[in-house]
Amino acid sequence: MAHIIELAKIKVPLGSQEIELQQIDHVEGGMSLMRIRIREGKRFTIFDIDPTTAEQWATAMQSWANSQKNMSDGL
Repeated sequence: MAHIIELAKIKVPLGSQEIELQQIDHVEGGMSLMRIRIREGKRFTIFDIDPTTAEQWATAMQSWANSQKNMSDGL
């Protein structure tokens, strides 16, 4: 059995996707994963990722977001 903790829900304005971030704690093995659920209409895409992968993904997303801010500052 797993214990689920809701971390965030994000509504994407373009495309109307819904993104949910959850912490999944597996009681038996003591392992924690982050679950990313992306809902597009009736379709779901689900990723369960480890902390190292989450950190790499977060770093890449933050770098991209920062580059977009820098580009809009120069306009």
